[in-house]
Amino acid sequence: MDTTKKTIILFSGDFDRVMAALIIANGAAAMGDDVTIFCTFWGLNILRKPEKVQSNGKSTLQKMFGGMMPKGTRKLGLSKMNMAGIGAPMMRKACKAAGGMSLEELFASARENDVKFVACTLSMDILGFTKEEMIDGLDYAGVAAYLGEADEANVNLFI
Repeated sequence: MDTTKKTIILFSGDFDRVMAALIIANGAAAMGDDVTIFCTFWGLNILRKPEKVQSNGKSTLQKMFGGMMPKGTRKLGLSKMNMAGIGAPMMRKACKAAGGMSLEELFASARENDVKFVACTLSMDILGFTKEEMIDGLDYAGVAAYLGEADEANVNLFI
């Protein structure tokens, strides 16, 4: 076990949960820890390019998933009190008023601090996401690769 390695499974695509994962990741990276965030299912949304990317060969269900799910951090809703979509803007305003970093700043900071973002390839296959639809600089792997990293870490979180 490596006491300087942390892993986070980001299953959620909710604004507040993503924010918590990024705050923890940035904190651990600032302490010198190696941090891996394994994005699976709804967590993949933060890794999607905000612009539409043409992808052929998708099933109708995969096209529906892609169209219904947010692309990037700017479109995420809250897990609670989303209030028909105004919850996330309210949370953004509250974070700014408190002097906190925005979700986009937290994400950029994590990337600058060498937090490794891994896109789950099985989830990508199920949801119909392609590498072309994802932001640059990611790793792609399955659960076995995540479990290998988790075996080496002293902290493993599921968010």
